[in-house]
Amino acid sequence: MKRVMTTAVEHFPIAGSFTISRGSKTTASVVTCTLEQDGFSGRGECVPYGRYGETIESVLAQIEAARPFIESGIGRETLRESMPAGATRNALDCALWDLESKIEGRRASSIAGMSEPLSLTTAYTLSLGEPEAMAAQAAKYAHRALLKIKVGTADDASRIRAVRAAAPDSAIILDANEGWTEDNLAHHFAACLEANIALIEQPLPAGKDRFLGTISRPVPVCADESVHKTEDLPTLAGLYDAVNIKLDKTGGLTEALRMRDAARALNLKIMVGCMVGTSLGMAPAMLLAQGAEFVDLDGPLLLAHDRQPGLRYEASLVFPPLPALWG
Repeated sequence: MKRVMTTAVEHFPIAGSFTISRGSKTTASVVTCTLEQDGFSGRGECVPYGRYGETIESVLAQIEAARPFIESGIGRETLRESMPAGATRNALDCALWDLESKIEGRRASSIAGMSEPLSLTTAYTLSLGEPEAMAAQAAKYAHRALLKIKVGTADDASRIRAVRAAAPDSAIILDANEGWTEDNLAHHFAACLEANIALIEQPLPAGKDRFLGTISRPVPVCADESVHKTEDLPTLAGLYDAVNIKLDKTGGLTEALRMRDAARALNLKIMVGCMVGTSLGMAPAMLLAQGAEFVDLDGPLLLAHDRQPGLRYEASLVFPPLPALWG
């Protein structure tokens, strides 16, 4: 057995720009890892995220440092135990899943002990902007079953009302990206309750979660930046109602499946989210998202162009990957 690893940095233009409370971007930059063995090839993709101290350069350096172990033939569980959670491990872990699937000639879902994955209703994300601009975005996509709205300013009540008025029939998730404060939280919660918001992601900065246990939460609240790995969960139970599991945070599908099961044991609802990446990054998350209460795997829809073949999206549905893409 001879395993060879190659990496590539790829840049995919975003359709327009993507804005959250921390800033805007016009390009999705991803690191792709390819593992070749016995004539078979497996791929994984990650999106380095500056919020977590990651850069393209740091991920490439970490992958290169792991090369001897990866090319020696280590498996997913050894990788999970020997490398910290994060984007680097995600690319490697998902490449190992894909490689194993190709070598064994069976789908990754079968390797995971799951039934064939089904199509899922995914959120479609709207960027942060002024209320009128966000209302225009919401009206354009009001036919979608589930919208995710980026907020996170000192006063988002007008944005919440404008979006709800423009998309009266859509379920709505709000993502504050740590942008609210203890002082304005009750004000925003009241606006969310009035607008029948389904879920609020990470209203307060990570590390300030304890405040959520001291107030009434009239709308379910979901941890995102505060949760990266299974060991984070016990301290969040009782403060949050749900957790957003992203492969780039957990360090791959192997850890993400463990986290999902542990979260359910703590009576936490599951949201499966993504960074802005291509269908290769979303494909393994389709396994994780089976049975999740909230699915946000719209990354490719935000790009000017995706990989080919990519995931199939129809209306609000996203369909499982073809083997030519992943798994």
